[in-house]
Amino acid sequence: MVVFLTGASSGIGEALARHYAGQGAKLGLVARRADLLETLRQSLPAGVETYVADVRDLGALKAAAADFIARNGPPDLVIANAGISHGTLTEHADDSEVFRQVLDINVIGMVNTFHPFVAAMRKAGRGTLAGVASVAGYRGLPGAGAYSASKAAAIRYLESLRVELRGTGVKVATICPGYIATPMTEKNPYPMPFILGADDFARRFARVVAAGRDYAVIPWQMAIVAKLLAILPNALYDAAFAKAGRKPRK
Repeated sequence: MVVFLTGASSGIGEALARHYAGQGAKLGLVARRADLLETLRQSLPAGVETYVADVRDLGALKAAAADFIARNGPPDLVIANAGISHGTLTEHADDSEVFRQVLDINVIGMVNTFHPFVAAMRKAGRGTLAGVASVAGYRGLPGAGAYSASKAAAIRYLESLRVELRGTGVKVATICPGYIATPMTEKNPYPMPFILGADDFARRFARVVAAGRDYAVIPWQMAIVAKLLAILPNALYDAAFAKAGRKPRK
């Protein structure tokens, strides 16, 4: 199996890299932090290519994809995992730039990750593009407007891409994690129901993709919570979440 993965240096990305390496996959790993990426590469079996790049840089992603395809052919799986989360409040002028960063990395970064592979995968008539979204995209969470907006956009983008590629042999999978124990969530000052370890999430993620599913919430219990929140009348939702704990601002 040939897998290309962004956001590989920690958290969910690192867990996915270790899982697929354990399955004997040839890996292409992308991250911004060169030191962590190199440490990860050295801890994995042979057959790993690493690329230090920011997913906001389309040119860097195109160069990485071209090199990876030249070495391994079109991938079986491309995972757009790179993402950030910061608490944001519209009333603070400083947060405008944070909004931009979150949306650029979480949404445009996903587009930039997939773009360089689509033509080769269409030509091969196979493969899966898997995007890591979030249950946070189901409703707007107070204090996390940028993150919720970015994940809602990611869900709809992936849906559009799935329909566009229908009949080509290339699948698109939308994966919505609930709470996963990673550096991104460790400072959350509120309860995190059904939280999973990153390694457990990676195993479940791989099962979803292998089964050819096009949409999944992990863990499944959070799918029930998210769907209930989605249909909750605004008045009840607002009352329930107005005083909820909020992620710290950057």
